[in-house]
Amino acid sequence: MPPLRIAIAGALGRMGRQMAVAIEADPRLALAARFHRPGAAGEGLVSRDEALAAADVVIDFTTPAASVALAEACAARGGPALVIGSTGFDDGELAAIAAAAKTIAIVRSGSYSLGLNVLVGLVEQAASALGPEDWDVEIFEAHHRSKVDAPSGTALMLGEAAAKGRGIDLGVVARRTRVGIIGPRPQGEIGFAVMRGGSIVGEHSVGFCAEGEVVTLSHSAGDRIMFACGAIAAALWVAGRPPGQYDMRDVLGFNAS
Repeated sequence: MPPLRIAIAGALGRMGRQMAVAIEADPRLALAARFHRPGAAGEGLVSRDEALAAADVVIDFTTPAASVALAEACAARGGPALVIGSTGFDDGELAAIAAAAKTIAIVRSGSYSLGLNVLVGLVEQAASALGPEDWDVEIFEAHHRSKVDAPSGTALMLGEAAAKGRGIDLGVVARRTRVGIIGPRPQGEIGFAVMRGGSIVGEHSVGFCAEGEVVTLSHSAGDRIMFACGAIAAALWVAGRPPGQYDMRDVLGFNAS
């Protein structure tokens, strides 16, 4: 079987460079093309259109606006499939990606870590067992100083998992900031706290807090290679899939019926 042809969007970024190293080390894959934003200069870079024509799957860790434009471009030409690792999308951007997924296969995840996706499942189970009458939920995340969105996509995944475990809508109970005299904590609220600094790759924890005890579930990312490995697994899985929007729980078989 010939190697799967991968194109990298955002090739000059942190994850773009990490992806290139991981792909070139994997005999199942061929690095078909690298591209960045229009006007970017770098050895071996090609245009977006050239990259799409050369690839079976595009791996994209860029920005929400760039990811939407890329998804629309892939859909307009009927492929290639897409693995999206960007975070910070608004509702309109998510709707645009969902529309593109009617034509092409897209994996989109707030995290491509296997361990983190296991944590998501554990948080959902814990939230189901530890009800809002007695247990408060607080989510903490920390990332490097260059990360531009907050809370992180991974923190929001964890919030969605906690809300799903309790059968509620995260948008109704989420508290993203606390400033000034805010009064007592409402029952059922899911709080978020954010830290940015240095070169932190990624730290996430979910605390379930009751009178007299706290249960904490956490994950620590030590190296971006784990995200690259997860994105490669997603690329291998999504190649040849029918149109639709998938996530890492699909890739890992957690959503199998």
